[in-house]
Amino acid sequence: MLDLFWAAFGAPLRPVAELMAAGGPVLPWIFGLATVLWTLILERYWFFLRVWPRHRAQAQQAWMARPERRSWAARRIRETLISQQSAAMAVTLPLIQVLIAMCPLMGLLGTVTGMIEVFDVMALKGTSDVRAMAAGVSRATIPTMAGMVIGLSGLLSINRFRKRVKVESERLGDELAYA
Repeated sequence: MLDLFWAAFGAPLRPVAELMAAGGPVLPWIFGLATVLWTLILERYWFFLRVWPRHRAQAQQAWMARPERRSWAARRIRETLISQQSAAMAVTLPLIQVLIAMCPLMGLLGTVTGMIEVFDVMALKGTSDVRAMAAGVSRATIPTMAGMVIGLSGLLSINRFRKRVKVESERLGDELAYA
């Protein structure tokens, strides 16, 4: 069964496998981190596309079902509805932010492990074996690049989500009028 998989998908996956091998032992961890990060990012996109309209409608419905909307208690309920919906919109953003911060750090860990490999080669063979040192430098730069690219792509998404949470919270506040 595994042979059938590699026969069908082996050629397109070969460059990925070569990159993972060239990146050293830290690159699979960065790949796993990127998988979790982008799963959470895609979940937030799904939330705003499909789930948020229902949440907003439920909050509006709960507000409109109130017999009066001008008292002190009604204003506190309105603030609570807005706060609950803001929290629902931002629930995974702190975790996404932590994962974004971890990406360059994992890349730095790959840099350190690659440079340790370079220093080991230099200690064993001296500075004359440039080819052996180049492999270590490659293992040092590939994880750094991967961590930075993943972190930057996640940074764009987290900024978009923060702005969206702010805009949607303000919009919900406007829709839940006191009258």
